[in-house]
Amino acid sequence: NRIKKKDDNVLEIPSIPNPFPELCCSPFASVLSASLLPKATSRKKQVIKVYSEDDTSRALEVPSDITARDVCQLLILKNHYIDDHSWTLFEQLTHTGLGRTIEDHELVMEVQSNWVMEEENKLYFRKNYAKYEFFKNPLSFFPDHMISFPSETNVAVSHTGILQMFLSSSTYPEIHGYLHAKEQGKKSWKKLYFLLRRSGLYFSTKGTSKEPRHLQFFCEFSNSDMYMSLTGKKISGAPTNYGFCFKPNKSGGTRDLKQLCADDEQSRTCWMTAIRLLKYGMQLYQNYMQPYQGRSGCSPLNITSMRSISENSLVAMDFSGDRSRIIENPTEALSVAVEEGLAWRRRGCLRLNSHGSPIAMSNMGMSIHRSQSWFHHKISREEAQRLILQHGLVDGVFLVRDSQSNPKTFVLSLSHGLKIKHFQIVPLEDDGKLFYTLDDGHTRFTDLIQLVEFYQLNKGVLPCKLKHYCARIAL
Repeated sequence: NRIKKKDDNVLEIPSIPNPFPELCCSPFASVLSASLLPKATSRKKQVIKVYSEDDTSRALEVPSDITARDVCQLLILKNHYIDDHSWTLFEQLTHTGLGRTIEDHELVMEVQSNWVMEEENKLYFRKNYAKYEFFKNPLSFFPDHMISFPSETNVAVSHTGILQMFLSSSTYPEIHGYLHAKEQGKKSWKKLYFLLRRSGLYFSTKGTSKEPRHLQFFCEFSNSDMYMSLTGKKISGAPTNYGFCFKPNKSGGTRDLKQLCADDEQSRTCWMTAIRLLKYGMQLYQNYMQPYQGRSGCSPLNITSMRSISENSLVAMDFSGDRSRIIENPTEALSVAVEEGLAWRRRGCLRLNSHGSPIAMSNMGMSIHRSQSWFHHKISREEAQRLILQHGLVDGVFLVRDSQSNPKTFVLSLSHGLKIKHFQIVPLEDDGKLFYTLDDGHTRFTDLIQLVEFYQLNKGVLPCKLKHYCARIAL
């Protein structure tokens, strides 16, 4: 039998028995047809260029609806990095000296569409440990003297209560304090009392008065993005180095920037964090709770999951006897770890000593730290502070560098309490052997690697343990 067609121009096709009749009534037929590959490949693709810390770049062909988190995930997979959810895509506006971390959910093509063609703006792939740190420890981001709660709220607000109020649609804490504002069209700066409310950012025309007749509207955030000043006082002539600004999405130049400047890093961090929460709200919390949902063809579902390292999942074990056991005593665990580390070093020295002299081994012990990711050789104090700031002012972010004032010593630069502190590592010679110390010889180490490993486990004389090291990421 042949199927008769109304259109005579169409060839008649003989009917073929269906070997799988049960598929004809499958409830998933419409779902499968809606997600066929040809439809997915019909999305437009564009090429973006992403830079690393050493200014090397990598070109990527990506879909037009790719998000910043998707780009990070793609680079993580291509470079075989461990995804600890601290990777970010950073937008740097070279001409104006501004930069910001692009939120995970933002579309990269929309960000680039706001760029001026003549400017050499860049996208950087880097780590930022402070990206969602305020969800873990909000009390350190919002000091008591800068935050006020609604009158109906209890005086004492809990750790999670602050976040709930920020994410709530009915209540919102008020951020207040002094900021330096650059007058529109002028080079001068004026110190004013500012208030951040759900309706926007205001400043008082009469001291610290919060009366409506004294409040003047300064900026709202739906059609603008917030940037941090990367050049300090150089371009804008700001009174301090803690500047930030609001740039309209379709801005034609620096004349449309609304520039502000805080007196210290804690104040700037508080203002910028509160404005992020005000602008994005629950979307930020979803990004934090679900760091990757899989989009734009780079879903990790088809890729073997990477090993996740957590301090809570690691335990000390003793395999010396007939049966293994867990070492529950912290003191015993520390002594075993130190003993194993020293034994490993002795074995390494014996292996290397068969190919070299004791003098060569001594020189190697003095320079072995140069291959470590946390060592940054001859960088200045200002460059070290810039690198730590890029990685986020979270307690425990650190790097080690050569001292510029004393060529024989080293410096440990460490972030703590939203401040960057510097500690001198002094070489100490005793009985013909060279040691390194941070505490005038009370605790001695044979090399810098041993020193860093010790302070990663013990706070010692430092304000906190070493947790995250600053590294120059290569693509």
